[in-house]
Formats: sequence, C-alpha cells, structure tokens
Amino acid sequence: MKTAIFPGSFDPFTLGHQAVVAQALRLFDKVVIAIGENVSKRTLLSVDARQRLIRDLYKDEQRVECVTYSTLTGELAHKLGAQAIVRGVRNIVDFEYERTMAQTNSRLFPEVETVLLLTPPTLADVSSSTVRELLAFGRDVQEMMPQGVNIEEYME
Repeated sequence: MKTAIFPGSFDPFTLGHQAVVAQALRLFDKVVIAIGENVSKRTLLSVDARQRLIRDLYKDEQRVECVTYSTLTGELAHKLGAQAIVRGVRNIVDFEYERTMAQTNSRLFPEVETVLLLTPPTLADVSSSTVRELLAFGRDVQEMMPQGVNIEEYME
C-alpha cells in the first residue's frame, strides 16, 4: 500500500488543503493528514479542534487518516511506513520553501520522497493565514472553506 503524509499546521484546514488531498488520493492508496504540534505558536484553533474538523470532513473516506505529531516529518513517515511526503505549492515563494525542505528531508530520510502538488489556480490565493486574518476582521470565509464546514463550530 502506497502511503503519503500531508503535513502542516492546518489552522484552519482550507479548500486549498482539500484540493491537495484530492490530488494525493489519485496517486496514493492512503493519505495521512499530519497536524504538526507547535506549542509556542499562537493558533486560531486548538490541535484537537483541527483534528476534529479534518476527521469530520473525511469521516466517509477510509483512505484518509488524521494524526498529530511533534517530531520531524520524516520520522513520522518512517513510523507510519509512508513512502512520501506530499506538499501543496501555490506560488514561487511556496516552491522555494518546499524545495529547501524537500532537499533537507531527502538528506535525512532518503527512503521518503517529497511530492509537490500544484494547488489549482482558482485556489492560489487561499491560505490558512488569509482565513485567520479575515476572521479577525469579522469577514465571511465560507468560500475558502470545504463545503459544509462552519469554522465557527470549531473555534473555542
């Protein structure tokens, strides 16, 4: 079984993230959405709320799993038997960052491939940070969220 890890903070999980998962499912038998825990980072949603949102969204998709982790992504891949790390790329800035991370991961974990997937152009402006900022100003973010997800249900 070909397994990929899709790591990130997912604060919150957006339509762009969902598009990357859909692409990854065409390439892999299983996708593990891995929420990185960073206790020093101020977040909109708790780790538990992010995991609940993702699990609710994929409750009917048995090929998607959601876990949390606080190790190196490559270590998690090794632990779960994953062959790849999947990352979404929206623009050249994302690409440069992801290329550096991929090269570092390749050096440390040569058995794990990094697969960069291009976000659909219609979602290139969607990011978790944009969603957080719009919410801070009381704006509606529904068009950036997966269908059926009401972000306010997950905010504490």
